[in-house]
Amino acid sequence: MKETANTRAGAISNAVRTFDSGAFLADLRRRVAFRSESQNPAQSQSLHAYLSDEIGPVLARMGFTSRMVPNPVRESAPFLIAERLEAPELPTVLTYGHGDVVRGYDEQWRSGLKPWEIVVDGDRWYGRGTADNKGQHSINFAALAAVLDARDAKLGYNVKVIFETGEEINSPGLKEVCAAESEALASDVFLASDGPRVSAERPTLFLGSRGGVLFDLVVDLREGGHHSGNWGGVLRNPAVVLAHAIASLVDRDGRIAVDGLRPPAITDAVRTALADIELGRDESSPKIDPTWGEPGLTPIERVIGWNALEVLAFKSGNADAPVNAIPPAAKAVCQLRFVVGTDWEHLREHLEAHFAERGFSEVQVKVSPGTPATRLDLDDPWVHWALDSMRLTTDKKPALLPNLGGTVPNDVFAETLSLPTLWVPHSYPACNQHAPNEHLLGSVVREALAVMAGIWWDLGAHARSIVANRRNSQ
Repeated sequence: MKETANTRAGAISNAVRTFDSGAFLADLRRRVAFRSESQNPAQSQSLHAYLSDEIGPVLARMGFTSRMVPNPVRESAPFLIAERLEAPELPTVLTYGHGDVVRGYDEQWRSGLKPWEIVVDGDRWYGRGTADNKGQHSINFAALAAVLDARDAKLGYNVKVIFETGEEINSPGLKEVCAAESEALASDVFLASDGPRVSAERPTLFLGSRGGVLFDLVVDLREGGHHSGNWGGVLRNPAVVLAHAIASLVDRDGRIAVDGLRPPAITDAVRTALADIELGRDESSPKIDPTWGEPGLTPIERVIGWNALEVLAFKSGNADAPVNAIPPAAKAVCQLRFVVGTDWEHLREHLEAHFAERGFSEVQVKVSPGTPATRLDLDDPWVHWALDSMRLTTDKKPALLPNLGGTVPNDVFAETLSLPTLWVPHSYPACNQHAPNEHLLGSVVREALAVMAGIWWDLGAHARSIVANRRNSQ
């Protein structure tokens, strides 16, 4: 028996009841059991099954029609597109999720834990995909079902869904499918969940993500190694050359020294949004190095509002079994995380000019394809609406992140589909995402179900006026 009916409070109560009854946990157990590892070619069938046997039926029960869409870039990672149309003149929201996970690394989990079975230990729900992304899209679908029940199956808006199974391998085919299906996916706003909150206890909204691009630095001087006793002191050492080249890019305190790789100054709006957010609040967060990174910025400004140039790997010789030889080559795999306004598309030119000016002619630069940075205007009406909805539900001040510190495929939704983008994450920074012992917090799940039920409800009350106001202002 419903405590309340046909009200916002009733919708939220419906959503929270799925947690309290164990129904939500049962659904998530079933989804985690799919070994949907996109990094493992042997699990292609599981990726297909997750969409066809799990997500498709869940959406069908809410009145969606769905279809599988082949991936034009990677056959093993299909898509699902679904829609629930109440009337063509109503506003439309596009939502998204990904059914794939990273490799399970079964043998590396703590004793008693298994990646493909949820183990509840206090507030922690352990299992691969609980945080990224099965738990998050499961929360959104459960909350939507609760609102449909409270509204007698009439939302007052249309909902479209695109689901992928290749996010953990850089979303091959997502841009191509969205471009080809742009009419089918045409909407007024994008709303989805991925990534962590700023902390477990604080609801969070982010509006895009930093971009990311990998690049290799290679110093290849000669064929084969040469004895360090016979030749040491007269042969240039590639590891030393590369170490000095890298040191010219980033100083000993982590400040980027290449002007072309630095972002524009942080705006007042971004500073204001970040002013009350503290990085690393969770118990298991790593200790922050207070003097590392751009001087004059707070830790959260360095992660959210600035660029970071990182060395991810460095190789020369064999560190596990060294020999008395000068190695012939050295290689570093580096990454630039960057915010909107960075001239990242000319990364190779900036690096080559920098090295040439400093006499590092031996350093070769190889740049991989990157993902653009995106950020919705912090003053967009959708932003104010979402924050108000979250505040009303939780009686907490939500954190507003102009963009996520990491990278999600937001550029496809913001640029290819030209949508305002809202992300409401349901994980937390210390969730062990991508690592052994990945987990979701039950307390966050319960609150997130309420938050999303409030958001889905409030769309029915306010979406039409927001869409009209944005169109008039544009």
